[in-house]
Amino acid sequence: MSSDDPIQTEVPPSGPGCAECLDSSGWWFHLRRCARCGHVGCCDSSPSQHATAHWKATGHPVIQSYEPGEDWFWNYATEQGLSGPPLAPPVSHPADQPAPGPAGAVPSDWTRRLNR
Repeated sequence: MSSDDPIQTEVPPSGPGCAECLDSSGWWFHLRRCARCGHVGCCDSSPSQHATAHWKATGHPVIQSYEPGEDWFWNYATEQGLSGPPLAPPVSHPADQPAPGPAGAVPSDWTRRLNR
């Protein structure tokens, strides 16, 4: 596997939640993990859409769901789902972390704030 492959199996995730939302006291609906560098960002239904912003800024096209029990991959460049190898653990955010999250940051009217 070369360092320019879109999937790097040995790279751990950047943390338990969306890096930018955690830095800005934001919140997310669901989480996505960059399969190349491990960046954890929020999904396109989330208010800030940081996973897509990461792809646009870095050119890293492949993500994997970072939700417990989900192992699907998505390629932003081709707009297609794909299969991929197991990534370095952990494979999801902590099971006791709510979705949406993080706990204490989600507004009471969160369903109206989702991107559809």
